[in-house]
Amino acid sequence: MEIMASIMKDHILQLLKEDKRIDGRGLEDFRPLTVEMNVIEKAEGSALVKLGDTQVLVGIKVDLGEPFPDLPNMGVITTNVEFVPLASPTFEPGPPDERAIELARVVDRGIRESQAIDLEKLVIVPGKLVRVVFIDVHVLDHDGNLLDASGIGAIAALLSTRIPKVEYNEETEEVVMLEEYEKLPVTRIPIPVTLAKIGGNLVVDPNFEEEQVMDGKITITTDENGYISAVQKSEGGSFKLEEIAYVTDLVYKKASEIREKVLGIIKKE
Repeated sequence: MEIMASIMKDHILQLLKEDKRIDGRGLEDFRPLTVEMNVIEKAEGSALVKLGDTQVLVGIKVDLGEPFPDLPNMGVITTNVEFVPLASPTFEPGPPDERAIELARVVDRGIRESQAIDLEKLVIVPGKLVRVVFIDVHVLDHDGNLLDASGIGAIAALLSTRIPKVEYNEETEEVVMLEEYEKLPVTRIPIPVTLAKIGGNLVVDPNFEEEQVMDGKITITTDENGYISAVQKSEGGSFKLEEIAYVTDLVYKKASEIREKVLGIIKKE
């Protein structure tokens, strides 16, 4: 395996010297991206993202529950990631491993810290009853860059989410679900963009082969106002100051392109 990885890395590095990649893309190019909305009938919202041969399905369920004690006037977000064993020979059955936990935390942070959802509007009874938004990410096919695919899928699914209006009876303390539906109060559209460092080269949206030989990886999540809500560096390696400046500029550009695509799909729904 180590010999094969070494041969693959030499091949990839040789291509990068010529500003080429193993799948024919330019260094700053994403793979083809498609987003399908409302693909799970019984979910409040859902999206299927295909990024090259990487496929991620995201479902949104909204329930009623108690707020966090230190945040009595805010709804709750919880994000979970499942690696379907059939999606990759590197995935194994069982509880989430550290990769799934990292993925869930970064996706959650990008949404939470950007204040993508107006959590105050999810409160029904302050300190007692709020809406709880469950974001469930299922990796169906792993061909690299799960973080971008999952983050795009999460915000797309949230944008597609419809929830029933409710009435609360203070005397009986009963909640009545109405027949009328409303959009989830999504106010920001955070988009993650990942670059891998291979040798001295930086490439956008690394595929599986590139991730196998990369020296490091960095993901930055930004919203439409240029606010950075999440940064994740992983797989070791280091980035020079000038590389971070380049990465940040490119992240803004690529996130804007993806955001426009997602909004275009929303308008067609």
